[in-house]
Amino acid sequence: MSTHRQRANSTWLRGPILRGAILDSARKLDPRVQARNPVMFVVWIGAVLTSALGVQARLGSGEAGFGFVLSVASWLWATVVFANFAEALAEGRGKAQADSLRATRRDVVAKRLEEARRDANVEHVPAPALRKGDFVLVEAGDVIPCDGEVLDGAATVDESAITGESAPVVRESGGDRSSVTGGTRMLSDWLVIRVSVNPGEAFLDRMIALVEGARRGKTPNELALAILLAGLTIVFLLATATLRPFSEYAVQARGAGAVVSITVLVALLVCLIPTTIGGLLSAIGIAGMDRMIRANVIASSGRAVEAAGDVDVLLLDKTGTITLGNRQATEFYPAPGVTLEALADAAQLASLADETPEGRSIVVLSKERHGLRERNLHGLDAQFIRFTAQTRMSGVDIGGREFRKGAADAIADYVSWHGGTFPREVQESVRAIAMAGATPLVVAEKERVLGTIRLKDVVKGGIRERFGELRRMGIKTVMITGDNHLTAAAIAAEAGVDDFLAQATPEAKLELIRDYQSKGHMVAMAGDGTNDAPALAQADVAVAMNSGTQAAKEAGNLVDLDSNPTKLIEIVEIGKQILMTRGSLTTFSLANDVAKYFAVLPAAFATTYPELEVLDVMDLATPSSAILSAVIFNALVIVALVPLALRGVAYRPGGASAVLRLNLIVYGLGGILVPFLGIKAIDLALGALHLV
Repeated sequence: MSTHRQRANSTWLRGPILRGAILDSARKLDPRVQARNPVMFVVWIGAVLTSALGVQARLGSGEAGFGFVLSVASWLWATVVFANFAEALAEGRGKAQADSLRATRRDVVAKRLEEARRDANVEHVPAPALRKGDFVLVEAGDVIPCDGEVLDGAATVDESAITGESAPVVRESGGDRSSVTGGTRMLSDWLVIRVSVNPGEAFLDRMIALVEGARRGKTPNELALAILLAGLTIVFLLATATLRPFSEYAVQARGAGAVVSITVLVALLVCLIPTTIGGLLSAIGIAGMDRMIRANVIASSGRAVEAAGDVDVLLLDKTGTITLGNRQATEFYPAPGVTLEALADAAQLASLADETPEGRSIVVLSKERHGLRERNLHGLDAQFIRFTAQTRMSGVDIGGREFRKGAADAIADYVSWHGGTFPREVQESVRAIAMAGATPLVVAEKERVLGTIRLKDVVKGGIRERFGELRRMGIKTVMITGDNHLTAAAIAAEAGVDDFLAQATPEAKLELIRDYQSKGHMVAMAGDGTNDAPALAQADVAVAMNSGTQAAKEAGNLVDLDSNPTKLIEIVEIGKQILMTRGSLTTFSLANDVAKYFAVLPAAFATTYPELEVLDVMDLATPSSAILSAVIFNALVIVALVPLALRGVAYRPGGASAVLRLNLIVYGLGGILVPFLGIKAIDLALGALHLV
């Protein structure tokens, strides 16, 4: 875990955050702030109304006893404050992270170039004066002044201020590692950078804006739930408003009883409306975004994070995601008449000049399997032939002998040029290795083919089990690779993915995503190169690697600071956890209202209809105690659920029906039972303390 994430994991329990949340809870009592949350605004109005009734009761002309009215008013204010505290605490964690990010900013003087050349004229300007399209020279020891794309040069960069990882990374022009981030520091060499954003639009600016929960926009699902809660609140408000005249009519018709008081009606309304989820809804969303930040993922909006929870098709690159990325030599297959030791010796000699991971693995395999250690080649006047993409071979000329190692067709041409032939047995070995999902390399000495080497792209440990979890979540996994169909099929079978796309081109990726989307699927993918940009732009959830190109980062709606392609799986899990947390607490909130009905309704109308006492199944001490117990429980349950809202409901892979069933049992049934126990306990406590 990075240092950045370790700091983030412990921030919410720190004293400054708690103190700041308490102060913000008081500031949020402003009616202009409360009006943004219809449910809690109704509770706020109820608190103001009962406070006024308390003053009236204190003056001796109230409709109910001063102590009872004051108690109800106090706990209604507490309900509002507790809801404010949950939101403020979630925001406080984001603000603490934002403050730490602001601390990484420095007053940087940039070296602006007239042209995109290192030797062009330089003008020293403050970093905020840079504009999109400007050219900047950054040298060893400099702080990179802006987000941009490397046009020339290659250098190592310390990105720990952004990612939290201490290991330096290489940034260079013309590849998938050409994007740089403002605020990071150059450790060596030099770069010419083209500025990609205007002031205020930099990656660090967007990151700070995201982690500050107060500036987070509501997601579509959150807005839909807020509208539902507001609708329920209006319905219960209208229903409660009719009870006062109904009570007056009933008392007049019966000639007995007492009219239900406004204080009791306000308490009834607050207990009927979904105050629990209304008070926690904003905190759930902000905390969910915070969990994404702690995973070192930056989202362009909450919509992208929420969409991750709805993903049902996951596109994953093979190299670096499903496999380790570097093919390793695993076996030697000698040609007829060639010993295994002779093949290993020739393969090692031919690979000494091959600096690729594959070449180094051949040298290591020869040492480990056949004890071939380093030898003194300088005295033998060895001439090394380095591997190139054009020749697809490497080798060595030593003591009048020529050893070559490379792709089968390249070696076949080399042997043919020297007058030799390619043995049928070696051809069959090459075909068998390829059909098994591995890569064959052939070793030769001039006209003689010595044998074959098998290179295997090793599937990451545990990846098959992760795909099994995704399958239980109802997510289809699709591997994308440039390998041929046979190799792709073998790797897909070993990794346990559901489908694969072989010999993938940018056009093929885009077409595949559109095909799934046309069938109603939500598609997620990860990428880092400019060639991935079209597919990233099309995907519903697009994770761009921070080490990738600017084009990829602009096309994605999520950026992984760790540049780890497997993070896509974690992102989906976080998205689903946000949806599950919101759904679980909504279920609990609506369910616990049922128990509060049994506490408040009989007590509210006991003086009007004594017959309703039969519904007092909890056998509460007095009507006043029943109402006050329900109001107190209504406030305290918000506090009790704040840790769950911030931490999130524990995520377990499973189908939609299994998750729904679990939610109904744990949060639905629990939401009904817990209030019965809680309200009864509070009623007993009030009685024991002689407060009612």
